[in-house]
Amino acid sequence: MSNAPSPSNTHREHRDSRPTVLVTGFEPFAGAPVNPSGEVARRLAELGHPDCRVVAEVLPVSFARAAPLLAAAIEAHDPEIVIALGLAETRHAITPERVAINLADARIADNDGDQPRDAAIEPTGPAARFSGLPVKAIAHDIAAAGIDAEVSLTAGSYVCNHVFYELMGIVEQRSADGRALRAGFIHVPATPQLGGGPAFTLDELERGIRIAISTTLATRPHHDADLPGGSTH
Repeated sequence: MSNAPSPSNTHREHRDSRPTVLVTGFEPFAGAPVNPSGEVARRLAELGHPDCRVVAEVLPVSFARAAPLLAAAIEAHDPEIVIALGLAETRHAITPERVAINLADARIADNDGDQPRDAAIEPTGPAARFSGLPVKAIAHDIAAAGIDAEVSLTAGSYVCNHVFYELMGIVEQRSADGRALRAGFIHVPATPQLGGGPAFTLDELERGIRIAISTTLATRPHHDADLPGGSTH
């Protein structure tokens, strides 16, 4: 009689029991050659993280298509944590976002040519939804590693905010169904390929988001660092 394990036992032995973290970014937009948010997401999935299984999804810069693709990725991977990334090319720091607002007001058209103005993302939705990530702890830990970071109180009113708002709606629905999910949004600044303004290397951005993952994993749900992190204006 063979002593080899059955296929089902072999599958169980090799199954990754670590938590799954879905990291999303965006494709290039507005004529830019690259979007570092999408590149960081891909790189993290390729290189991995010792404490979790990282999967990535690069979303279109589209008001109509981004959120449904994000929802499909969540259903496919069933992650414990979602960290959505976007580009804020004029910022001088990695900025975990605290709040998404129920507003789509596009200064420029998205990659589909859509340019909503003063439109509610969800006509009957709440005015705002807050991040489920420990945003103060994330900003503190990234800054402690020598990479500029700070908490942001505005995710804008473009596709990034749209995805962030819809993501937190998915969190609400999954919570109602008894499926816990921690999620939020982080803006990353420009890399040198985009030219002009403050520039961070892709290595720095990847290291910063890797720290964000580690901090989230190490922080209990619904908790954050007891640190100042607001704004006077």
